[in-house]
Amino acid sequence: MPKTSARLLALLSLLQTRRDWPGQELATRLDISARTVRRDVDRLRELGYPIAASKGPDGGYRLDAGSQLPPLLFDDDQAVALAVALQTAAATGSGIGDAAERALVTLRQVLPSRLRHRIDLLRVTVVAPPEAGPAQVDSQVLMAISTAIHACEELRFDHTPAVPSSSSVPSVPSVPSVPSVPSVPSVPVQGDSSGNRRRVQPHHLITRGGRWYLLAWDLDRHDWRTFRVDRIAPRSPTGPRFTPRELPGGDVAAFVTGRFRGSDGPADWPCRGEAILDLPAASVAPYARDGFVEELGPERCRLVLGSWSWIGLASTIGRFDAEVHGVRPAELREAFAHLARRCAGAAAEDPSPPAPGAV
Repeated sequence: MPKTSARLLALLSLLQTRRDWPGQELATRLDISARTVRRDVDRLRELGYPIAASKGPDGGYRLDAGSQLPPLLFDDDQAVALAVALQTAAATGSGIGDAAERALVTLRQVLPSRLRHRIDLLRVTVVAPPEAGPAQVDSQVLMAISTAIHACEELRFDHTPAVPSSSSVPSVPSVPSVPSVPSVPSVPVQGDSSGNRRRVQPHHLITRGGRWYLLAWDLDRHDWRTFRVDRIAPRSPTGPRFTPRELPGGDVAAFVTGRFRGSDGPADWPCRGEAILDLPAASVAPYARDGFVEELGPERCRLVLGSWSWIGLASTIGRFDAEVHGVRPAELREAFAHLARRCAGAAAEDPSPPAPGAV
């Protein structure tokens, strides 16, 4: 590559790394004169890069946003991170799947072979789109797991177990006329606490609710397990090659969803029922999670939901600020009656503070 072209690429790479660059600092980093920096900036402008200049003794340069997207430069980690984001976006059903797939193809075509190989190893299954900020995951850990999956090699790692929390039901922001509805209880990573070192046959990388998981066959526990990737510390070297097992049901998303619901496969919730709410379907649907909402009129809808228990299901439905009718089945009606007795007892208690000195 001619020296001038190489210098222009180096200058562009620096301009992309931070917002403002003093001219003299650019000259020092590139080992050229300030006058050469000015000429190279002019050349980049001719190529379509909107570079703004600030005057004065400490004047410098800034790569601004323009009306068109000029060619961009990415380092290795940025290219891999972009490929991960595009794969995830293509699978979330968020309305940009086709565009994400096209962008991934375009990115792959221009990557050097070493990066193309790394990206080809990375295959992600999206079970549920993110609902909150994702957990931080080391890209090197993702690549190590992806490589083992692609090579069908046993994976050894240290695993940090989940810390039990006082409440398994996270809160969600309230909305006008509809109180907060609890989301599906969080599920701790499967596995026993007798040891943190695991030996598995890795099968799929998964994102669910903004977190990364590894689906694998645990060789010591002789069962399928899911592990939070942000709690995995891979050990080297990897183990021997293996013949991939057939996943029960053959559907990764259905199988993992069933596991997070507490079943041994792609099963439904253990408790499932329905009720009619005096609320518009549009007000209920955002909080139905994987439930079903049927519009019955401008101010009425039918809600079908599943839960871990009948009491949990009744509590979920009861937190909507609306009249409830047509509750089915009988187990769900009994759960509502049990909650009503419990709430009536709580309401009948004397709320006054205890007398001074009382135990």
